[in-house]
Order: sequence, then structure tokens, then C-alpha cells
Amino acid sequence: MNENVDHRVPVLIVGGSLVGLSASLFLSRLGVRHLLVEKHAGTSTHPRGRGNNVRTMELFRTAGAERLIRDAASVLADNHGILQAASLTGDDQEWLFKEIDPGGGLARFSPSGWCLCSQNDLEPVLVEHARAQGSDLRFSAELLSFDQDPDGVSAVVKDRETGEHTTVRADYLVAADGPRSPIREQLRIGQSGPGDLFHNVSITFRSRDLASVVGDRRFIVCYLTNPEADGALLPVDNEERWVFHAPWKPDLGETLEDFTDERCAEHIRKAVGAPGLDVEITGKAPWHAAERVAERYGAGRVFLAGDSAHEMSPTGAFGSNTGIQDAHNLAWKLAAVVAGEAGPGLLETYEAERLPVARATSARASARSQEHSHPGYAGTPGPVGGRKGGMLTVALGYRYARGAVLGVDPGRPVVPEGMDLSGEPGTRAPHLWVSRGGARVSTLDLYERSFVLLCGAGQDRWRAAAERVAERMGVRLDAYTVGPGPGADLVTEDGADWAAAHGTGAEGAVLVRPDAFVAWRSPGAVPDADAVLRDALTALLHRA
Repeated sequence: MNENVDHRVPVLIVGGSLVGLSASLFLSRLGVRHLLVEKHAGTSTHPRGRGNNVRTMELFRTAGAERLIRDAASVLADNHGILQAASLTGDDQEWLFKEIDPGGGLARFSPSGWCLCSQNDLEPVLVEHARAQGSDLRFSAELLSFDQDPDGVSAVVKDRETGEHTTVRADYLVAADGPRSPIREQLRIGQSGPGDLFHNVSITFRSRDLASVVGDRRFIVCYLTNPEADGALLPVDNEERWVFHAPWKPDLGETLEDFTDERCAEHIRKAVGAPGLDVEITGKAPWHAAERVAERYGAGRVFLAGDSAHEMSPTGAFGSNTGIQDAHNLAWKLAAVVAGEAGPGLLETYEAERLPVARATSARASARSQEHSHPGYAGTPGPVGGRKGGMLTVALGYRYARGAVLGVDPGRPVVPEGMDLSGEPGTRAPHLWVSRGGARVSTLDLYERSFVLLCGAGQDRWRAAAERVAERMGVRLDAYTVGPGPGADLVTEDGADWAAAHGTGAEGAVLVRPDAFVAWRSPGAVPDADAVLRDALTALLHRA
């Protein structure tokens, strides 16, 4: 099986959409050599999947891509909120919410913010930035087959332009190959959940006059509720390029051929409430909203990420964000195992952590569709979703009850009722602005390539213990003292109490993972810091 191999890499990624490209970027940042293959000739040309939540933007921030993405998204930077209306010309209109972050309260929790960047604008940024980091990305390259053994995965990849076949040998395979994932099918991993929720045809069109009808209403999306022509209107450039999601009912015999240009144009005019509106149809693409979650996140040396692992209702833009966060969780664990810093058991924590998040988030997305009366949605969310947790709590406040974390109460809900980012193990570490070598950074900027130990200013015994343990174990562990005075490695702003923010005492310490989740904390000093840290890292990294 290992003979006649054309290409060897530690990781093979199958799928070059948002999740696969993000996985490639994250792995490159961590120095993991890999190959990404994508059967299509290039990135997405259709404006979809545009809501990037704060947690996703934090990940792109630490990966050095946030500013590039915001530049690509600048045309929609002033669009906020969701409008619901019988038409855009009548009086029956209501803002479901007008601002994503009213009052700017998000700044308490994060150095980043939400970003409206369509997939067709975001993917080219990820391609360029990933390649600049050393990623090997190959488009028009289709996975034909794969099989695995105890030592790795062998795959046959076809160049769709030349017809040439290449055999790739990888230690691990990441399946980011979409909701119909052939890889998941071959692994015979089932799915749970209600299944299909509704079907739409996404229609791209040009209209120079629609901007004057919309006026100064800079929405992310407008749900138009005319029973004879309902749907969702989304701006692409706020001027002449738009997208309309029209309900499609294949279960009643409706076909894609029924959506002629004339029918689509008339549907849009009626929905908007402007009979004479100029409408030039430029494209149509079907899509299916569903709630399904894989029963497992992988098998052996193959791992699912993104839509191959979960499908979610589009309301709230949870799907792609959850997938990107899957990729980030998996990337640092693959990096640790490939580098020999962690045992293979660390990779088992990927499913333990991300599968419960997917279940809770997908249920919340369906509940959001019902709350907003999303056109076409007529289902009833299951008991897991309900109204638990607002948008920010679902996006940022979720917790890992099991996995590569210590001292966690497994009975706590995955998505709590409210935001609680106070340093509890299993939650995203708190954000504080600090000065590091004269530069203002967020504490979240410290977490990417290693575990990080934070301790109070003057608590050099913790830092010294971290240095000794890192050297003896052969792992990277950075340590910083934090406090308001100039003697600290990280000087807090406005006298902020880092220990209180992290839920520990002045003589305690907090250990944060490379993905910015708290792994462990000590409320105070301990008799033998070396032994405590060694035992914690050994357990977290699943080292024998």
C-alpha cells in the first residue's frame, strides 16, 4: 500500500471551500506541511455564506487575515440588521434587529467584530493568504478514492485538466467535501436530525433602480413576506448587484427548469413591490437548508469538518462559522500530534468537543429560522435549540464539557443561557487589552502556536516552572506574568485585574490552549508547580 507513492504529506485536505481553505491556512500557520485538493477549477463565484461571526474573525485575526478580509468586505461594512417587510414600498415593515452590536458592547468580550463578507469575496483572500504562508492548494484536483491503514491514508487524486492520476500518502485526511460528502459516505457515518428544512433557488440579478427603492435601509437581508412572492433580498454592492432567495418546492413537483428568467424577474418585482423594476437575471443556483449532524466526526485517521459534519439552517450564519471553528480546533491538535508533542489520543478530543457544539448550534439555527419566519421555513425546532442563548452566546460563549480540558463540570450546558467568559476551563479565554513590549495587543493575540501560561506579576515561580516543564517534555509552552506595573511581561490597561477576569487568585495561574480555550487553572499557589504543570500537560496532550 505504501509503494508507488507520488506525494507524501502529513495532512491531506479534501475540499477547497471556506472550511478547507481555513484548515489549510491554520495548518500553514502552525508549520504543518499539507496538500489541499479541490475538484472545482477555482473559488466560489456565487455570493453566499457571508456572515462571519466574532469568533471566526478572532481566528482570522490571529492568522493574520482579518484586515485583508475586512478590506474585501468594505462595500458592505455599513450594512446591519435584518428587515422584514410585506414589500419595500409599503408600510408593513419591521426591523427584526437593526444593529448587530448595538451600543458597542461586544468590545468588552473581543478585539474583533462581525464581518459581512460573501464567500466569493472571502475565499480568494484565504487562497492568497494561505499560499503566502506556504499552503499547497490544487484546484481542478478530484479525490477518486482513498483507503487507510494503521499508519496512514492512501489517496488517488485526478487532475481534471490533464487526466493525470497521483497517489498521495498522508498521515491524516481532513474531509471538507461538503454536505453530500463522499468521504463520510465511504466511512459509513450516519447523520441525525430533522433533515431537509426548506429549499431555495438563489437568484443573482442586476437592477440599477432597486437602490433607490431600498433607500437608506442598509440591511444584511430583507425577508419579503408577500404570500404570492415571498423570499429574501440581499445586497451585494448596495448599488446594482443583488441576490434573491426564492422558495422552491421540489416535493410538489417543482423543477429548476420552472425558474425561468421571466418568472424570477416577475417574482422579484412583486416581492419588492415595484412592478416596473428593471431586473436582469445573471445566475441561478439551488440550495437546500437542512439540520443534520454526523453521528461521528471521523473514523481512524480521517476527520470530518464543516458541512460534511453538519448542516444548519442559514439563519444566523452559523453553518460556515461552525465549520471554520471545526478546522481551527482540529488544526492545532494535528500540529501537536504531527510534531510529536501529543499522543494520538488528542485527536479523539476533536469529536468530543466539536460534535456537541454542532448539535446545539444547528438546533439554535433552526429555532432562529422559526423566530424570524424565514421564507420557506415551516419546521419546529427540537428541544435542544429552543431559545437558549442569544446570537453572541451561541457564537462565542459555547463551552467544551469534555475533551482536552481539565476541571470541567460535564453537566454544564454546551451553550449557556448568557455570556460567561470568566476563565472557566472549557470556555474561550477572556479578552484583555495589554501592553507587550510597548505594543498594545489583546490577550487573545497570544494564543495560536503554543499553550500559554498566565500568572500574576511577581509570580516568577510559575513562569520558571513552565520553562523547565516545556524543556523536559519537549513541548512549546509560553509563559507571561500579567499585571498593572511595568515589571510585568503583559501590562494591563486601566488597572484591570487579570486574575479576577480569569477566575483565579493573585497567586494562581491559567493555562490556555493554542485555540484560546482555557485548558486548566489553579486558584492559587501550589507546593510543586513543576509537577502540577507536567501532570496537566501530560493529561491534556494525552501523552503516556
